[in-house]
Formats: sequence, C-alpha cells, structure tokens
Amino acid sequence: MGWTRRNVLGCGAAAVAATAADRAFAQTYPSRPIELVVPWGPGGGADQLARKIAQVAEPMLGQGLPVVNVPGGTGATGMAKLLANPADGQTAAIYIADSHALLAGTGARWKIEDIVPAAVLIQAPSFLFVGQDSRFKTWAEFAQEAQAKPGTLKVATLGFGSVDDFTLKFLGAKGVKVNPVPFAKPGERYVSILGGHADALYEQAGDVGTFLSGRQMRPLLVFGRQRFPAFPDIPCSAEAGFDIALPQFRSLVVRAGTPQDRVETLSATLAKVADSADYKAFLKEQFADEASFLSAAQAGDFVRRQLDDMKAALKQAS
Repeated sequence: MGWTRRNVLGCGAAAVAATAADRAFAQTYPSRPIELVVPWGPGGGADQLARKIAQVAEPMLGQGLPVVNVPGGTGATGMAKLLANPADGQTAAIYIADSHALLAGTGARWKIEDIVPAAVLIQAPSFLFVGQDSRFKTWAEFAQEAQAKPGTLKVATLGFGSVDDFTLKFLGAKGVKVNPVPFAKPGERYVSILGGHADALYEQAGDVGTFLSGRQMRPLLVFGRQRFPAFPDIPCSAEAGFDIALPQFRSLVVRAGTPQDRVETLSATLAKVADSADYKAFLKEQFADEASFLSAAQAGDFVRRQLDDMKAALKQAS
C-alpha cells in the first residue's frame, strides 16, 4: 500500500503526541504513593520522624507516604527492602547514624554508593541515661564503678555495629568497660533501665522525652564537645576526658540511580517540611539542632564525613 502525504503527516503527529505523553509521564512525580521504609520497629526516633514527615509532606506532594516498619539487623533488613525496589524515587527510607555505622565495619550488605540522601532532617547528640532512682547520681560515680568492675555494668543499646556500640567500645578502650546489651525494640530498650534490666541507656533525649518530662529517667553524660543547653549541669564527654562525639543523624535516602530531578523534588519538599511550624516544634521536642536540615546538595558530603569519623572512632577503640 502506498504512503500518501496524509499518512506521513498523521504518523508524524502521532509520534509527536506519543513523545509528549511520555515526557509528561516521566515528569509526573510522584505518580503514586511513596513507600517510606523505616528499618526499625514502631515507636523509636526513626519511626517518629517518618510519621511526622508523612503528616506534613503528603499535602505538599499530593500523594501518600505510607510508613512501613522493617526492623532487623541494625537497619540492614530495611535497607535491603529499599535496594530491592526500582531506582525511581517511589520507595525511600529513613537512614540514621546507627545504620550508617555498619559501613565502618566489614559486614554491611550495601555500600555508601548504593544510596543517595535527599536530605538530612535531624542532628542531635546522644546521652547516657539512668533511671531516676538509680544509685548513680553522677557520671563520675558511674565511670568509677565501670573502671573498678570492668564489664559488670549493663548499658542498653540499639545493637552491635551501631553508633552506640562504637562509642561504648571507645570508652572501654579508655578504661571505662561496660557490657552492652542490645534491644531491637525501642520500647523495650527505653524501659530497660526502669525495670532493672540495664544500668544505663545510650539514647537521644528526644526519643525518651516522655520519660524525662515524667521524671522517670535522667542523663549522666552527653556525648560531644560542649554541654547541652537543656541539661546545663550534665557534663559532656570532652570535659570528662573522652574525645568522641558521634552525633545521631536521621535522613531520608533513595536508591542510587534515582533520576536527579526526582531527588531534587523530594529535597525541595523536605525543605518545606523542615521550614514548617509543625516540624520546628517537632525538632524542639526531639532536643535536636534547630539547624538540622541539609538539602540533597549538602547531605552527600555530610554522610561521607560522618562515615570517616566513625571509622576513626572504631580504629581508636580497637
């Protein structure tokens, strides 16, 4: 059958229309709800962050952000779920310092090159807490007993290979040897020092805020180079003679290979979230740095620096 001018023009118009439709589809993001993986159980700081992001960001994106808790392996199980999905930005994960710390060891199932941070959303120091009625009234008393009876004091942690673990190993190398006890479930970890299952708890203040306001627990030490304004009478690790300050950070990441425009869309949305009054109030409740937010353009360098610091701390502890 011969081709007429009408046939050619018709096919050309169809091709242009198809190309335009494909381009429009490619630019429509998110095209459906973005699954937000939390590699931890419900109730912890990562879970709280995910649900706050979902609450504030959903109206901005015009799509839902269903939160899916996938605990296990100090975050490794949840990260495996993220990396098993296509690199299309339709699956994201809350990525925190404790998961990141696995990369400083040898058993991590992913590499830093496998993920792209869309933003850092929380930066906060870690503490050692005790129950309100603990016999330890000061850090000096706790450290003295840990030195006199190495390995007898139990400290509740998130898990082996985490920032908690690195910090306690560092203290042990300096003579303050404790026995880390991992609790996979945040709730169990928090109450361990109230029920006598642990002598102290390594955690961020925001995660145990209700226990602090209810006067059920109190801090002994903040890890950092200066005291924390909310607890001015509590010494920092630097003044106690321990130069270690691995801050907790919580970020949102997607799989490497996600189109840059989608990463930027997520980052811009999260910047709006961070600037909202609702989120600023949340940061205050979390005892976090008011200037926590870092965009995608800044977050990549930040997480790499954190990994360098973790490797250095681990080397000093070995």
